[in-house]
Amino acid sequence: TVTDDDVIEKSNLSRQFLFRNYNVGQSKSLAATKAVLEMNGELRVDSRQDRVSPETEHVYGDEFWESLDCVVNALDNVKARHYVDGRCVFFRKPLLESGTMGTKCNVQCIIPHKTISYGARKDPDTKEAPECALHNFPHTIAHCLSLARSAFTGLFDTHPSQAARFLSNPNYLEELKAKLWKADGSEAEDGASKGREVLELLDGLLLSLATGMVRTMEDCVRWARLQYEDYFVNKILQLIFSCPLDLKNASGAPFWSPPKRFPSPIPFDPSD
Repeated sequence: TVTDDDVIEKSNLSRQFLFRNYNVGQSKSLAATKAVLEMNGELRVDSRQDRVSPETEHVYGDEFWESLDCVVNALDNVKARHYVDGRCVFFRKPLLESGTMGTKCNVQCIIPHKTISYGARKDPDTKEAPECALHNFPHTIAHCLSLARSAFTGLFDTHPSQAARFLSNPNYLEELKAKLWKADGSEAEDGASKGREVLELLDGLLLSLATGMVRTMEDCVRWARLQYEDYFVNKILQLIFSCPLDLKNASGAPFWSPPKRFPSPIPFDPSD
């Protein structure tokens, strides 16, 4: 069983090997399951999207914990680590505890009745926003700041950098083609997934050099107005359509449970 109620952000891509650019915005547990099954189709994986916490003990109850052989943690906050550690102590399950926070990391192998448990020592509280916070469902100011920074990087760094490479490198498109096809014209290994990555790069080029290219102050204002409509109206309406208020997850619990809050679009008001 693998579970995570978070979604993939670009900041996650440099710290693991299961996710790619085209996975950004997808469920972490579902994307990870798909990736490992491509490596080994014989694995049996139960992929879930429920947070392991006191609020989901009707999902992860006694029967679930008793069925486990061991537990592996990869959490981003001390409170969640203490909860899972407490469950493992109670049910006498081995725990491989691991996690990162910025430049700090932790790994601990915990064996029942043999080693000290994670909760037996005191870790400092995490004050900064976790890198893998719920950016698609921000519920704190720190999450909103992280989301804004991610958007800023994409709009004013990643896309312009790719556009500059395209303009300065005459072989840029050939290099993209090499990601998809071999010299003999056959499809490259992992060509389908690479195709999604190339499509994302081309979309960025289109945004920087065509549909989103600005030359005058009026162009800048028009571009900013469209960005507002995309971020604060269109994306929210799409999210509401995909995840309506009465949506339930696989366990039957409401999808819009705390800390997730049901969003509302913010129509542009020129007088505000």
